[in-house]
Amino acid sequence: MAELLRLLLRVAEKAANVARVCRQEAPLFQLLVQEKKGDDKNKKFVQDFKTLADVVIQEMIRHDVGTQFPEMVGFIHGEESNKFENGLGESVIVTVCGTEEETAALLATVLDGDRTAASLLARAIHQNRATTDASTDGLTVPLSPSELGIWIDPIDATSQYIEGREEVLEEGHLSPSGLHCALVLIGVYLRSTGEPVMGVINQPFNYKDPSDGRWRGKHFWGVSFGDVNICSLSRPKCRSEKGGGLSAVLSSSEKQVVKESLTSLCGPEKLMYASGAGYKILCVIQGLADVYVLSEGSTFKWDSCAPHALLRALGGGVVDLSKSLQSASEAKDDQTELTYHQSQTGCRGADRWANQGGLVAYRDCSQLHSIIAALKGKL
Repeated sequence: MAELLRLLLRVAEKAANVARVCRQEAPLFQLLVQEKKGDDKNKKFVQDFKTLADVVIQEMIRHDVGTQFPEMVGFIHGEESNKFENGLGESVIVTVCGTEEETAALLATVLDGDRTAASLLARAIHQNRATTDASTDGLTVPLSPSELGIWIDPIDATSQYIEGREEVLEEGHLSPSGLHCALVLIGVYLRSTGEPVMGVINQPFNYKDPSDGRWRGKHFWGVSFGDVNICSLSRPKCRSEKGGGLSAVLSSSEKQVVKESLTSLCGPEKLMYASGAGYKILCVIQGLADVYVLSEGSTFKWDSCAPHALLRALGGGVVDLSKSLQSASEAKDDQTELTYHQSQTGCRGADRWANQGGLVAYRDCSQLHSIIAALKGKL
């Protein structure tokens, strides 16, 4: 498990670098922000470049993990399809090839022959990034890679990534939108039960280095299985322990009844809003909010698997809101925790992997109970 964690930290940093390169290199940035119109939509590939950036990150992670741990191939899942098709019926399967040159040639077919952009992207994909985290040494968990599966969200909060607003992060405060909301999420789950056992989060745009004006990232990780609960972050104090009330982060599009119920519980000043499902759960992990509540089924397994593992390592978790509201139990109920190994029956496409009952991400069970009590009978 220590070897797998070190690999995931490395590939997450490679992924973060690809995300940064796409914004820093002019030929790639122009593709990132352009929109296809008119005839271009027919002759070029239907998916736009931001989808390609997502796919190459996903396939790079799949390639690197599958190469080192072949027993995991077939259980490495992502948000994006790697099949690109243009209006003329031509299709290309995007994969990471054995050499940088081969990958560049493949990407050029999707990028309508733009070899400059393809070469820049291929160079970032094949570049090895060093990531060291001494605290991963000596990590012993009685699991083998053949028991595990992976969920990848290559760039969570894509709209914030494309828009690219630069915000300076204030210590101890969440920032509702901007580049820092874009995250690389890699979650590991147990195939037999679906419980999340390891998570790696990389924040590619954590701060801008004043010496060269380039963005630098930050990574977070956690492992939770049996008696082993280790996280790169120490458990933050609950705001109520600091003398404040319960705080919650929501999506700005959350149902009015949820906003009203939580305003009554927390007070209006303790209700915050932010972009990106992964970032909102990271806010709970970091102690910038006590809970994240979502009443809609608009998140997916790839959004929640990685940060869920970190929360478990800190003594918290992520529950299905709908199941929790129906549960009669006041004690922590493992039946309501999200799992990651089974698709939803009767659904098609991405909806098979939706967290359909909504969710609550929490660090403290007593706070979870307060949220469920406040929402009971309202939804």
